[in-house]
Amino acid sequence: MTTFAIGVDLGGTNLRIAAVDEAGNLISKTTLETEVSRGRDAVIDELCRATEQTREKYRGHADLCGIGVGVPGIIDSETGRLVESPNLPGWSDYDVKGDIERRLGTTVILDNDANVAALGEQWLGAGRGAETMCLYTLGTGVGAGIVLEGKICRGWNGMAGELGHCNVEPVGYPCKCGSHGCLEQYASATAVVRLAREGLATGAATELRSLAPAALDSLAIYQAAMRGDAVAKAVFNRVGQTLGLGIANVINAMNFPLFVIGGGVSSAWDAFAPALFAEVRLRSYVYAATTAEDGSGKGGRKRPTVIKRATLGGDGGLFGAARLAMMESATRNA
Repeated sequence: MTTFAIGVDLGGTNLRIAAVDEAGNLISKTTLETEVSRGRDAVIDELCRATEQTREKYRGHADLCGIGVGVPGIIDSETGRLVESPNLPGWSDYDVKGDIERRLGTTVILDNDANVAALGEQWLGAGRGAETMCLYTLGTGVGAGIVLEGKICRGWNGMAGELGHCNVEPVGYPCKCGSHGCLEQYASATAVVRLAREGLATGAATELRSLAPAALDSLAIYQAAMRGDAVAKAVFNRVGQTLGLGIANVINAMNFPLFVIGGGVSSAWDAFAPALFAEVRLRSYVYAATTAEDGSGKGGRKRPTVIKRATLGGDGGLFGAARLAMMESATRNA
């Protein structure tokens, strides 16, 4: 009988549930709106209802090995409590894992959404075949996940991977975390729009002036950049520079072999990648010493640092959450 896992990606906007078999095949996927305004009980009710429907759909035809859930925010990995989540207001210090388990009557595995997305990319995406890698997710904010020797690296108390809050501008733009100059304030979709508005305020000539305020989003700015608009190009040059600086610091500190860039802003790769690579080469001696201009090994070295785009798109978290459940099941049954 086929064995499968259920992966759940609980975001601030969408709730998605998927059945994935052990070979990594997506058997089914359900997408629902996350109605955060109705409160956490309503959201968890909907999550459990959809998860139970998926479980029942394959009962008798396939063996369920586990349920994995990815949630935005800081997770206490020992207890499964959600410590803090800017995308889920009112959920602070909430026992998400325990609540879901009580409603479903079974064990679930809970982790940060960027962590499970990293695991998904390592299993089936851009990191396939790599035991160690780091994923940056450029969305509304900037998240990150680290896979170390095939397992999620959670750090001492479960908070490893907050690379979006590494500083790239000591006296830079204020961040919701309480600091200033965080990478998130320069490389997220929110930052792209803010940087474009700052460019407009300078009075520079730009086609972005023709857009209604509501139409000034990261996609429109990217499209303008690809048409050669100077303000839009400057925005993505800043994105690439700051992201490159952040990655260079991690390369220097940890010497990871692979960095994968995902999230919605990664679709603007062509606009920001040149500045990213230039900045990494400038800021990281480790990268420059091992990696040629074409991304291959330098000076006869066969192990360059690789930086590339994610390949699973929005499904990385679903695959990763399912994979997390599979790995936990294998550990339990060993």
